Amino acid sequence: MFDILDVISTGSTEPDVAHDFSPVMIIYRDGRAKRLVGNEIVPPSLDPKSNVLSKDVVYSQEENLTSRLFLPNNINPNKKLPLLLYFHGGGFGLETPFSPTYHSYLNTLVAESQIIAISVDYRRIPEHPIPILYGDSWAAVKWAASHADGDGPEEWLNSHADFNKVFFAGDSAGANIAHHMAMRYGEERLVGVNLIGIILVHPFFWGKDPIANEVDVGETIRELMETIWRCACPTTSGCDDPLINPMNDPKLPRLGGNKVLAAAAGKDVLRDRGRLYCETLKNNGWGGMVEFMEAEEEVHVFHLSNPTCENAVAMLRKIVSFIHEE
Repeated sequence: MFDILDVISTGSTEPDVAHDFSPVMIIYRDGRAKRLVGNEIVPPSLDPKSNVLSKDVVYSQEENLTSRLFLPNNINPNKKLPLLLYFHGGGFGLETPFSPTYHSYLNTLVAESQIIAISVDYRRIPEHPIPILYGDSWAAVKWAASHADGDGPEEWLNSHADFNKVFFAGDSAGANIAHHMAMRYGEERLVGVNLIGIILVHPFFWGKDPIANEVDVGETIRELMETIWRCACPTTSGCDDPLINPMNDPKLPRLGGNKVLAAAAGKDVLRDRGRLYCETLKNNGWGGMVEFMEAEEEVHVFHLSNPTCENAVAMLRKIVSFIHEE
């Protein structure tokens, strides 16, 4: 995984290159992309370390979109487990649920939490700009909801998912998606599905005017963030678009669920946007429980590259507690 500050530049001398986000991605003027990281995939399996089973299932026949399901092995066949829908990060354009990074992380999260999880694959930018990936992610949520009566197409969900205890989670761009899925749930609801809360790890939120730690990063980084966002959503009105700046969304009090956990990293340029998100929820009439945790001296999505470090373990424990506390 990469920190946004690892991106060297957005310029290029090649005439057919629109944006050079080396060392992670190059976007061409015709809409193609060369992904320089996050391309490796691993098959589903019984993971010997975590004792978690995984398998891939199609949730959209029309678009041939697949998700990876994770289930603790050797559980009571009649036991119902909290259901987590996880949306991977990668700047809306990198990584998949099938990458070693996310496969490993979900194995660990499922083992520690004793939950059933759906790691959602969605079409990526720039070939499929926002809002396409939001639509894909909502289709995955609705596919999961089709199992609420125990008669859906996937037996793992029919047998083991507790639809009274549903959570959305994600990191970075995936946390942005998780937020918007909770917003849509708050607007539309889903019969038989009770969204308890959302877990946002280093969420990719931004805004036109700098706040707190953003003041010190300089115009180059701010221009980079805006360029990335405009590549993701070419039709955007800018960095105060509620899609990237939910604090600017008058509908924010309609957020689904009744609790939020947001995690931040001390050396992450996105740190204080996550903090402001929590403060806004507390003060705008939403009414749910909001928790914020910060890992000092850590960088963006550090827990994926260094999952056994002290702060990563502490964050995992907090997520487990958040899922199971009443």
